[in-house]
Amino acid sequence: MGELRPGMTGRAEATVTETNVARAMGSGDVDVFATPAMVALMEAAAVACVRDSLGDENTSVGTSIHTSHIAATPVGMKVRAEAVLEQVDGRRLIFKVTAHDEREKIGEGVHERFVVHREKFVSRVRSKAG
Repeated sequence: MGELRPGMTGRAEATVTETNVARAMGSGDVDVFATPAMVALMEAAAVACVRDSLGDENTSVGTSIHTSHIAATPVGMKVRAEAVLEQVDGRRLIFKVTAHDEREKIGEGVHERFVVHREKFVSRVRSKAG
């Protein structure tokens, strides 16, 4: 595993389409960027932040996220999320996450991930399924 250090950043982008609006995702009944889609984009930014430092044998899994979705984004507009690694505590990673559309900040929060050994994690999940 490579070095994980505070200050590392990751980004992810999406375009608001009919598939990631609140009406389609079941989180509302209007055609604006859905909160679950914003959260997924924030997580993708955090994954991108540390992906190259984990090596092939490890991955990270999200364990909590606390966010606010403070502005609506219409269909057709681009959204970008950024994650900044703020704290490394062993395998526990804490990120500051933000999301912006083409005009303004639309969300912010704190996201926690844990570094896990990929094969062991997948094996535990498979055994749970029977």
